Amino acid sequence: MANLNVSNPNLQTDHAGFSSNGGRTARARIAILQVLEELGESAGAQKIADMLNASGVELQARSIRFHLQRMDQEGLTTSTARHEGRQITDTGRELLSRNSVVNKVGFISSVMDDLGYRMTFEVKSGRGNVIANIVRISEADLSRAIHYMKPVFRAGLSMGDRIAVRMPGHYFGSHEVKRGKVILSTICSVTINGIFQKAGIPVISRFGGLVEMRGGTPRRFLEVTEYRGTSTDPHKMFIMSGMTDVNKFAATGNGIIGVSFREFPSAAAEKARKLVTRLRESNLNGVLAIGHPNRPLMDIRVSDGRTAMVTIDGLNPIAALHEAGIPLHLNPLSGLEEISEYVPFGDVAPMERRSTYVE
Repeated sequence: MANLNVSNPNLQTDHAGFSSNGGRTARARIAILQVLEELGESAGAQKIADMLNASGVELQARSIRFHLQRMDQEGLTTSTARHEGRQITDTGRELLSRNSVVNKVGFISSVMDDLGYRMTFEVKSGRGNVIANIVRISEADLSRAIHYMKPVFRAGLSMGDRIAVRMPGHYFGSHEVKRGKVILSTICSVTINGIFQKAGIPVISRFGGLVEMRGGTPRRFLEVTEYRGTSTDPHKMFIMSGMTDVNKFAATGNGIIGVSFREFPSAAAEKARKLVTRLRESNLNGVLAIGHPNRPLMDIRVSDGRTAMVTIDGLNPIAALHEAGIPLHLNPLSGLEEISEYVPFGDVAPMERRSTYVE
């Protein structure tokens, strides 16, 4: 789950309801507020607990209920009209904003490292869990979404060819699909980190970026953001800021796509190339390019004794939706989900014909 940071033992806040209760209480409440903010909808204590546990934060539902009662009194959260859960208030968002200044640097990289370590997928067996990105859209926009995602998957601009779709009334992991909404999930490219590490190849994720593509070939980086210097997923920022041009690339071979820049020890270069071949054979490939030992890749220098790798961002199919003007709520690095929850995109493509629309 993105934007969740409760790891700093020195966290302090000037909110009266927090400073008197100690650092542990403050961290727990910040975590709860971040879940509510990311969801963009109401949630009960058990759902919040499930999402926190999926991200490695252990809080019991009973404790969360206690915190929510106090946070209601302090104006940080509020009950919904039907008492189906809590929502974050503007006061709660203000507190999150102040907290993000304290705990900004290095947050995304720590989440990536944690999820990469905890994922269990193995290429040989084809089983285990992978790292998920999820996006919520209106059910009425589903056919349009499938329409725009189809050429992106065909162009190979994703982490393999798999997707998960959940309709209203169902769950995707701990995420409930509300009435009138649909959850789509793509596999996050950080899954490659976990796959490499389980094969004995340590990987360093340096930055997320945008690459200009010409004639189907990567030409140059246009934007880069170091993972260790931001608390916001850089690819989410690129997408929501309108900086991608994924649909154009899928149609013409020219455009701007999201990628990540990673490094691994040059001693493992041959083993890494063989592993990438196996990923490609299992339709889970997300590697755009692998460099030569100690040599720059796409004009980006690498450390001595290391080899660079550029991976395709798993959010590119989601970028296509934003470019098409489809309203969405994006939650990258949302947690771990079983690979069996994902199906080939071709299996859901017929949903494109469920309704008509005007482009």
